[in-house]
Amino acid sequence: MEKIIDENKQGESLVLEPKKENTRKLFIESYGCAMNFSDSEIVASIMAKEGFNTTQNLEDADLVLVNTCSIRDKAEQTVRKRLEKYNAVKRINPKMKVGVLGCMAERLKHKFLEEEKIVDLVVGPDAYKDLPNLITEVEDGRNAVNVTLSKDETYGDISPVRLNTNGVTALVSITRGCDNMCTFCVVPFTRGRERSRDPQSILEEINDLWDKGFKEITLLGQNVDSYLWYGGGLKKDFEKASELQKATCTSFSNLLEMCAKAQPKMRIRFSTSNPQDLTLDVIKTMAKFDNICNHIHLPVQSGSNRVLREMNRLHTREEYMALIDNIRKIIPNCAISQDMMVGFPTETEEDFQDTVSLMNYVKYNFGYMFTYSERPGTLAERKMTDDIPEETKKQRLADIVELQLKHSDIRTKEHLNTVVEVLIEKESKKSNKQWSGRTPQNIVAVFPKEHYKIGDFVKVKVNTCTSATLIGEAIGLAP
Repeated sequence: MEKIIDENKQGESLVLEPKKENTRKLFIESYGCAMNFSDSEIVASIMAKEGFNTTQNLEDADLVLVNTCSIRDKAEQTVRKRLEKYNAVKRINPKMKVGVLGCMAERLKHKFLEEEKIVDLVVGPDAYKDLPNLITEVEDGRNAVNVTLSKDETYGDISPVRLNTNGVTALVSITRGCDNMCTFCVVPFTRGRERSRDPQSILEEINDLWDKGFKEITLLGQNVDSYLWYGGGLKKDFEKASELQKATCTSFSNLLEMCAKAQPKMRIRFSTSNPQDLTLDVIKTMAKFDNICNHIHLPVQSGSNRVLREMNRLHTREEYMALIDNIRKIIPNCAISQDMMVGFPTETEEDFQDTVSLMNYVKYNFGYMFTYSERPGTLAERKMTDDIPEETKKQRLADIVELQLKHSDIRTKEHLNTVVEVLIEKESKKSNKQWSGRTPQNIVAVFPKEHYKIGDFVKVKVNTCTSATLIGEAIGLAP
């Protein structure tokens, strides 16, 4: 079922157009969030300048890099199993070097070299510019580690290559890090404090993507609504900025408007939002511009105020519901999706039922649901006991997945016998005679190919649907 349970993105090997002058081969594989996939494009760009072409054939690689996620234990175990595969290949090709990138590298640091003997270098999310030096160290016979966290946006001056691209959609990173310190989350420790990217460099990247034929971009950050550019530096230091910097700073709603105006025919998405930081200004800006997509991913994690306090989520159930009400009022056709966690320490049946009732109130279009996974180093791991039995966790997860399926079915059926705008992204997985694309609400739609092509905006009459997909027929190109 699409978009119902977040099982953490499976590894995807990434490749770009080869350069004739490059003689070495890089195999890069990414796991986890969209930010990791975006970071891998930055890494590939850096390594291309160092003489590496990407390959999808692991056995051919001179260098293997795996970009990792630490959000849940399952994600880390998936990477460790993948390292076993690399090890088997390295026995045949002992000159092959293996590096671990991303959040798992930042969390484990030097310990990774001890636990996984196959690993030659460990590189945190803010240290990718140092990869050429680290690879030189490895080639000289030394293990190499750089997990230094930055106080500035790190890669605004690097033009990322687009790996395995459909030529239609692209990710544009605008912030890095997180200040929220949710008790269950490792992100503030693995990606550092919040800092934002120069808006001019963002606009330049978007304009370049449009010139290259891309039709949709997603503005990306761990906490995208926290975007704040006042000349550089950590967001937490904004209060120390000059009066001029404060008066001329760029907020997320400002940035959204700048992007929408810069390319009025390009679709603009953004992810991920935090309820405490999503302001009415952002919602009103969305409503103002037709090219800003009507979809907000708004993680809530729990419907219980008591559990939200234990999680250090800085919003209440009532504040979240009021925000939902404002979104519905200002953008009536806006799709809303969620992240939901069950089995957090001390969660009672009453707490769980609060989550169920919140889901019934919102009736999300789709969601990412998972059980609590204790993460080393977090406040929850240090101060709380993981006291909810696994069977209880699994049952609660099954219950909300079933509920979300019902709500997704309700939401997709709202589009029956209507005309929706679809951006064609690829061939349908189920039929080579159909196109697949998404509506502004981020709902997948499929329809017969006819004379249309990838990258077209098409008006589609919806005739039927599943709980995740609209099925219809094209009635012409969208204006």
